[in-house]
Amino acid sequence: MPVTLHPVRPGDHADWEALFRGYAAFYATDAGAAEATVWGWILDPEEPYWAVIARDEAGRAVGLVQYSLMHRSLSGAMTVYLSDLFTVPDARGLGVGRALIEHVRAFARERGYASVRWLTQEGNSGARALYDSYAPATGFILYSIQP
Repeated sequence: MPVTLHPVRPGDHADWEALFRGYAAFYATDAGAAEATVWGWILDPEEPYWAVIARDEAGRAVGLVQYSLMHRSLSGAMTVYLSDLFTVPDARGLGVGRALIEHVRAFARERGYASVRWLTQEGNSGARALYDSYAPATGFILYSIQP
C-alpha cells in the first residue's frame, strides 16, 4: 500500500487521537488520562519526542509511530526508542508498519544514532513477523513495577 508519512501537526489531532486510542485498545489499555500529556510532548519542539502519521492514497490515517531518545549506559550513547507503532487493522500486512519503522531508522541514521529499539508483547505474532524480518528478538525480558 503506498503511504505518505508526515510529522504529526496540530491539525492532525483527531486522526492522531483515533490512532492512539486504537493502539491503546490493541493492548487493552485505557490511555485516556495520558492523551493530553502525549499530545503536548508531540507539539513541544523542546521535547525529544516525535510522532508520524501514515496516510493512504485517499488521505486516510492508517498508521502511527511515536519515538524518542533513550540513554544507553553500557555504550555511553543515545539510541532511538520506538515507543508506539500502530496500523489500522485493514492496513496490516500491506507495508504500513515497515514504512513507519523505516522512517524511524532513517531518523536515527541521519542523526548518527547507533540503533533503534522497541518492545512488543510476546504473543503479538502479526507484528513479530515484521519485526523478525529486521533482527531476532534480543531475549531480554521486561519487568514493570509500581514505585
